[in-house]
Amino acid sequence: MARRLSTQRLMRRRALAAVAAALVTAAAVLMVSSASPASSSQADQLRAIETARLQALVDADTATARKLTARDFQQINPAGAELSRDDFLGGVAAGVLDFLSLEPSSPIAVRLSGESATLRYRTTFDVVAGGTHVTHQAWTTALYERRNGRWQIVWGQTTAIPNRLDLFIESIKPAG
Repeated sequence: MARRLSTQRLMRRRALAAVAAALVTAAAVLMVSSASPASSSQADQLRAIETARLQALVDADTATARKLTARDFQQINPAGAELSRDDFLGGVAAGVLDFLSLEPSSPIAVRLSGESATLRYRTTFDVVAGGTHVTHQAWTTALYERRNGRWQIVWGQTTAIPNRLDLFIESIKPAG
């Protein structure tokens, strides 16, 4: 009888575990299916905003770029320099930073988390910076925040992908 009782308990525990697993799976499916459309549309909206911002930089349309850029924006450029919104957009307005072409060369990946979103993609640059013409690939990471109902870029980080790895390696060797 004791053996039969423990077998029944074991069967009940397994049945309860199966029901619990089914409920957890069903809840997860419902959460994903209800969250996907909103997340997808927000991700698409962010991709469109980032593409518009890049085009504004190419067009030297600093009024549009300024609307998409937070006041406390910081850009870390491929040279490692930190630029404020005014420094960055002022350079574009003055022609010191002249983007001839600036476009994503890979899909824009978007990670949403509440009121912030991180975008990452490869970029193709054709730019004249301080009189030097540079064409290269880079990785761009952009942090957006939704402020007063609008998405604005807060941080940007661009990491150059060297055209000539041998020259790049030579350039980072210690002097002496």
